[in-house]
Amino acid sequence: MVTRRKRKNNLLIWLLKPFFPDRGPEHHPDRVLLVTIGLLLFLGIIFLSSASSSLAFYRHLDAYRFVKQQLLHGILPGIILFYVSFRINYKIYKKFNYLWLALSIILLLLVFITGFKGEFGTAQSWIVLGSVAIQPSELVKLLVILFLSSWFVSRGRKIKELKATTIPFIIFLLVISFLLVMQPDFGTLSIISLTALSLYYIAGAKLWHILAIFIAGAGAFFAMIKAAPYRMNRFTAWLNPDVDPQGIGWQIKQSLIAVGSGGWFGVGLGSSKQKSYLPMPANDSIFAVIAEELGFVFTVLVLFLFATLVYRGFLIAKRSPDNFAKLVALGITTWISLQIFVNIAGMIKLMPLTGVPLPFISLGGTNLVVTLIAMGILANISKFTTER
Repeated sequence: MVTRRKRKNNLLIWLLKPFFPDRGPEHHPDRVLLVTIGLLLFLGIIFLSSASSSLAFYRHLDAYRFVKQQLLHGILPGIILFYVSFRINYKIYKKFNYLWLALSIILLLLVFITGFKGEFGTAQSWIVLGSVAIQPSELVKLLVILFLSSWFVSRGRKIKELKATTIPFIIFLLVISFLLVMQPDFGTLSIISLTALSLYYIAGAKLWHILAIFIAGAGAFFAMIKAAPYRMNRFTAWLNPDVDPQGIGWQIKQSLIAVGSGGWFGVGLGSSKQKSYLPMPANDSIFAVIAEELGFVFTVLVLFLFATLVYRGFLIAKRSPDNFAKLVALGITTWISLQIFVNIAGMIKLMPLTGVPLPFISLGGTNLVVTLIAMGILANISKFTTER
């Protein structure tokens, strides 16, 4: 009896030890970061329940169908994997840089293999394993950060050399970009490319190398937009939604109506009218529903939580104990901040719609699970920061 109780106590100590470390190189994790993540998850379920109830009842006769799906396929495995990644010392990831590279390419190739691929709408960005659909490009965002952070550190002084680093980096970006364009997934492509360029710059690359890659990439990006009618339609709808308000301009028009209808204090949680007209109110368009139901004041509070998350991430990067930790923390924070900006900017017509989910809030198991894994890695790095 005593032995069994002792084992239970040892297990409890093992589970809780990361939050209360002994004196030494480790200290407690960034508690502001942890609280912010918890609040965003809690609010995310509330917002998702409100935004998806009508659609869930219409499709499945169950108003909480999508909430249950998010809990089962997103939050539950996400929290478990958050804890696992939080327990693992971040330095271990540095040893497997080429594994992350290989996994990135394999995962992006799987969506084209019969037996794995799953198509939703015009995108071929999913693999189906039994009854579970997974979007590999979401995991690739994190894998690319881990690979590049390790690889850039290994370059040392060669980071500025054209042949030793810049050309291999360009080849890597071209391979990843080609596989994402073929799906097609331009939202993920833009986030991965900008995050990769940010890491390369912080790692010590020459500025003119960065600018040359950016200009060439932007030119190719706009050429591909112009070449495909449906991509050009999104660009046209962004410039002038009234060109076809019942067609290509429908989503942005309904989004702007939703955001404008919220006023200062909103129409009330669950009282949105525009969620019946918005495409994907629980996914890409959920910010518009939040703005309508909560209004300007409370939407700013949600944005404040996102800003706090981003600030703590960059602060962890600044205080990181080594270059690898610095690049990983910076990469994760840049990726999340870009995804937040791209989603919200699309909803308020600051940029074209891209189909990028809002972190912690949009319906989507893969996105939420991978985001929480990344947050676990960031929280682990925060235990080793040089300033507290």
